Amino acid sequence: MAKTKSALKYKRIMLKISGEALAGEKKSGIDYDTVHSIAEEIRDVHDMGVEVAVVVGGGNIFRGGRGKNFKIDRVVGDYMGMLATIINAMAFQDVLEQMGVQTRVLSAIEMKELAEPFIRRRAQRHLEKGRVVIFGGGTGNPYFTTDTAAALRAKEIGAEVVLKATKVSGVYDRDPELDKGAKKFDELSYIDVLNKNLKVMDSTAISLCMDNSIPVIVFNMNEKGNIKKAAQGKNIGTIVR
Repeated sequence: MAKTKSALKYKRIMLKISGEALAGEKKSGIDYDTVHSIAEEIRDVHDMGVEVAVVVGGGNIFRGGRGKNFKIDRVVGDYMGMLATIINAMAFQDVLEQMGVQTRVLSAIEMKELAEPFIRRRAQRHLEKGRVVIFGGGTGNPYFTTDTAAALRAKEIGAEVVLKATKVSGVYDRDPELDKGAKKFDELSYIDVLNKNLKVMDSTAISLCMDNSIPVIVFNMNEKGNIKKAAQGKNIGTIVR
């Protein structure tokens, strides 16, 4: 496919995908059709000439020790969640490479048999060479979400935007799945998100994006072509800036 960089608003993007989204209609685990569908979208954007980095969560496998009756220590639970993100990263890597897309998985936790260690300059070089870079292991630290990992890595690699793929069409004042009268926002400021406690990303992630002027686009990943539309700067979802 011919590359059309002139049609793009963003040349280097950070795509954040929740682990729960990878379960598809299931409650947990990895749904192959869902991963394949998202990978197709990533391939199409990559073929346009966009440099694509991905941070994937692990909630479809393990969310970490946050439940009221969960007896595993929080730190241990968070590390277990980080390992879950590696499993999801490997799934994306395999499906993308079956499609002919060169990829690299970089992990914040050293596991040399499975992934390269995260080194900023190495990640940037992979992107420059046209490889899709998939970041696993979160930030490598407990108490930080994969949303924060996406914001942190976006700044480190020089991504121009964070694309937050969700199950809904943007940011609402109330849960649209519970309240049909929920109002969708087309645009928000970082301060609005923080002050109104809107569930876009956690406050640490939003603050990182605010401090570094990285816009966040929240959109429905189940609508085919949305990742491409976001990279082209088309008006979809909600933009936070």
